[in-house]
Amino acid sequence: MHITQLNRECLLHLFSFLDKNSRKSLAQTCHKLLEVFQDPFLWPVLNFHSPVELKKDNFLLGPALRYLSICWHSSRVKVCNIEDWMKNTFQKDICRKHENAVNDFLIQVCNRCPNLLSLTLSGCGHVTDDYLLLLLKSCPNLKILKLENCVRITDRTLEAVTLYGGSLQTLHVDFCRNITQAGLETVQEKCPSVMLKAERSADMIPDNEPGEKLMLERAVRKLVLY
Repeated sequence: MHITQLNRECLLHLFSFLDKNSRKSLAQTCHKLLEVFQDPFLWPVLNFHSPVELKKDNFLLGPALRYLSICWHSSRVKVCNIEDWMKNTFQKDICRKHENAVNDFLIQVCNRCPNLLSLTLSGCGHVTDDYLLLLLKSCPNLKILKLENCVRITDRTLEAVTLYGGSLQTLHVDFCRNITQAGLETVQEKCPSVMLKAERSADMIPDNEPGEKLMLERAVRKLVLY
């Protein structure tokens, strides 16, 4: 029996065991398998390991998506986490190639995936509060939000959680250096049912404008001298 003679349910089950690239390769062999590849119910879970994967045409975003993870672990993450005004030309060129990739992808999720239940972002150094606020508004059923080493996330995201995260049950903001203790306490006060975890975030040194940094350094020198 040829694979195309299997019914749709069997084909969907077969596709479910394949990774994104294998699904795409199989879908390119005939029209029937392409239709299976494009079935939204084949895509309830998406896991990505770099921004480059977000630009590949080997997956489908749709209302069936429930669990999304973008976890980037590479040497380039360290470059993204450097404050913008401290980056040299080479570092800026590296970031420029992918700095909007995750944010642009989140906009697509907001437009196509209203039933999202879980979002994990790790090492996404260019993601900003505005996109997470939009996602919280667009995905009212979101129950789990995990952010790790997302350096541009601030208390504005925590405020958005209190305003639009009515379904949220778990919130992690680990190693996000621009989160403050005051912001965390506000979430605990306004959303007591949310399981909040913030490893090291409020204890890290937040970003400062160059002028502010200079003033801080001078103040420290004075304290040392006196």
